[in-house]
Amino acid sequence: MTKLTHISIDDANLPTPTPEIEQERKVAIFDLLEENTFALPHEDASLGPYRLLLAIRERRLVFDVQTEQEEKAAEFHLSLSPFRQVVKDYFQICESYFDAVKKLPPSQIEAIDMARRGIHNEGARVLLERLEGKVDTDMDTSRRLFTLICVLHFGA
Repeated sequence: MTKLTHISIDDANLPTPTPEIEQERKVAIFDLLEENTFALPHEDASLGPYRLLLAIRERRLVFDVQTEQEEKAAEFHLSLSPFRQVVKDYFQICESYFDAVKKLPPSQIEAIDMARRGIHNEGARVLLERLEGKVDTDMDTSRRLFTLICVLHFGA
């Protein structure tokens, strides 16, 4: 009952994502639906599992949480400011990684990939802090949600 079974992204007002961004989005959603931990701490656990809509509205990250019956369970808005630098760093390291894959030896690619994972973990930690008291989740779920936040940031 403490999980997400449906995830959607409101990208109606955002530019069309690149094929790479669209692929990251699909993989993150697939992985999230396969395994996640997501509970509203102040709600009856029997309300779950949940449906999640992620959006950016008025320069804020919106988590619109519904029950399986599409009834409102919670909605909260987070400032994007704490995410800006880590998202920027993440996009830069991803760009370096994609360039490296084309021309560098495996040892250098591995070093860049380790840095990429470190920045991704930092973004997940920021998200965990911002969700404290709103959603009970774990690091793996937070990492995948951070990927989706990056997808939204790409268009915002």
